[in-house]
Amino acid sequence: MAGGSGIGSSFDPERIAALRGQLGQPIGSRPSVPTSGTPAEPHNFAPIKQLWLRAGIIIAAFVALLYGVEGVDNLDHNQLDNNGIEPREADGLWGILWAPVLHHGWDHLFANTLPVLVLGFITLLAGIGRGLAATAIIWIVAGVGVWLTGATGSIHLGASSLIFGWLTFLISRGWFARNLVQILVGLVVLAIYGSVLWGVLPGQPGISWQGHLFGAVGGVLAGWVLSGDERRHRRGDRAGVNA
Repeated sequence: MAGGSGIGSSFDPERIAALRGQLGQPIGSRPSVPTSGTPAEPHNFAPIKQLWLRAGIIIAAFVALLYGVEGVDNLDHNQLDNNGIEPREADGLWGILWAPVLHHGWDHLFANTLPVLVLGFITLLAGIGRGLAATAIIWIVAGVGVWLTGATGSIHLGASSLIFGWLTFLISRGWFARNLVQILVGLVVLAIYGSVLWGVLPGQPGISWQGHLFGAVGGVLAGWVLSGDERRHRRGDRAGVNA
């Protein structure tokens, strides 16, 4: 018959081979089509599990360090406490490095342990690098603020400055980044630990409200600095719309 009744051009073997080559499929293979009896491939949660594991190990190791230091301090008759921050003393500047790992006895350390574990862990879930960067900013801002404003002749130490810094970092970073999930996390943290923010005000004798205040300031600063990429991206999007 005119036109032929054989296999049409759409079934040309060379054409099929060329199409499969373009799709990256080996010649002779069938395209992978999931069947009704084959379960869908599960989502890969390995990176999330790894992040949680690393964050847990890091914060647990930090708390272990706090207990180890306090144990040594007790054996040394609390002589390590003298290495805290001494406001406006040149030697007291070294206390900026050591103050957050020193405590006035076991009761002081016990009171800080749970907040350090919870808030430190959640901070590291923002990303290990970002969490450590936030901690470094809080550590330095709190220490310098205490050194500049603390009472003359006093010695300031304890992880409370980190606790207040992590708290305000977690509360503020979502607002700076305009990230809904981070905002929700911040609201939950605020609901649980927000009452401790009263500790930034002068009040109870023997409590370093300056450490609390400047730790909180450091946390807000860390939230702003470490949300820079999101803020720049948001400004870029707005610029594109206006153009």
